[in-house]
Amino acid sequence: MNRSILSWTHTTNIYEVNVRQYTPEGTFNAFREHLPRLKDMGVQVLWFMPITPIAQKNKKGTIGSPYACSDYTSINPEFGTLDDFRSLVAAAQEMGFRVIIDWVANHTGWDHVWTVTHPDYYSHDISTNDFKTASGMDDIIELDYSNPSLRKSMIEAMQFWVRETGIDGFRCDLAAWVELHFWQEARPQLDAIKPLFWLGEFDELDNPGYGDVFDVSYSWKWMHTTEDFYKQQLPLNTLQSLLDRYSSIGGASMRAWFTSNHDENSWNGTEYEKYGNMTHALAVFSATWDGVPLIYSGQEMPLLAKRLHFFDKDPIPWTGQFELHDFYKTLLNLHATHPALRGGDTAVITHRLHTSDEAHIMAYLRQNGEHEVLVLLNLSNVAPVHFTMKDEKVTGSYHNVFSGSSYDFTNARELQLQAWEYVVYERRPELGVSQK
Repeated sequence: MNRSILSWTHTTNIYEVNVRQYTPEGTFNAFREHLPRLKDMGVQVLWFMPITPIAQKNKKGTIGSPYACSDYTSINPEFGTLDDFRSLVAAAQEMGFRVIIDWVANHTGWDHVWTVTHPDYYSHDISTNDFKTASGMDDIIELDYSNPSLRKSMIEAMQFWVRETGIDGFRCDLAAWVELHFWQEARPQLDAIKPLFWLGEFDELDNPGYGDVFDVSYSWKWMHTTEDFYKQQLPLNTLQSLLDRYSSIGGASMRAWFTSNHDENSWNGTEYEKYGNMTHALAVFSATWDGVPLIYSGQEMPLLAKRLHFFDKDPIPWTGQFELHDFYKTLLNLHATHPALRGGDTAVITHRLHTSDEAHIMAYLRQNGEHEVLVLLNLSNVAPVHFTMKDEKVTGSYHNVFSGSSYDFTNARELQLQAWEYVVYERRPELGVSQK
């Protein structure tokens, strides 16, 4: 399908907000107090997990799953009122943020209003003569997208939030569990109100075609493969070959790169449990490879071993230290301002570089004219790794974005990195570091 691409998406990032767990109050108004800090950190898009009320029938835990909706056009009273959310959106946008909300189109909770008013909107299980539960999740029931009336009502519900609150887009939960034709029908009608940003929860390697609708998709295979790489000590070319597959997708869609999100943190472990000492190197990758970096609530603290409960109140144990604030600030601002890190831009070329130790070192150069970002990652527990930069594309002086120092590759081409260490260099002609 033809769609317009918002110019700001090439330089943006996404921060997932778990309203329930973000503060002891768990409200929109309480979260609002964090906006200045997040603005300073460089966050651009605020993605709010589902803000709709939660079904009570067959709910999980004490307060249920936010992904088991009971009404698509109402606010979860746990978070506040519709006016509270309107005010939050307006305040965030005034500060320069964009706001997107989680949209759960595949299923609802068991006592959603439609189960009474429109039971024909649902798939039915002939063995139970009842609504059909979603795969592996008995607190939710599946909608039937072969029904034109259901599709129309769903689009109208999405339009409600754009018109009533002025949001800037949607993160679409389990997007590939919903037929592609629905999204092809929905997006033009929603974009007709205002051009929107569309993040889809699917991996385009498994779901080709969905990238024609969504601006950004997930990199699930990368996330799982990097965990296997770390825990099973797989060869580095395992990651390189997977990146080649992602790079071959083509089209206008981008990938979201991340080390954590609400599902991973709650069910599979924090990024430190999954990736150990490789965590920060992967965060550097997420912000410097072609695509959009995505950060989850609390990663800037960091959460370390804290898994947030999914179905119960479990506030993030903020300490007020925000130890990784400056780390993410450096990465997010670099991604937002450096022409060589523009995601999904055909003017940017990503070069995989050759070094004398390609068993341990991942090296790449992102280039947009004379603007360059050079990334060196030691993805191993070998300390130190001594290596030589063999690729002639790298020459002249570069600026280290973390230390502030400069390095001239003209003659000094031997480097070393400690275990899991990362280095990011930039070249900007306007800063006087463009000599080759």
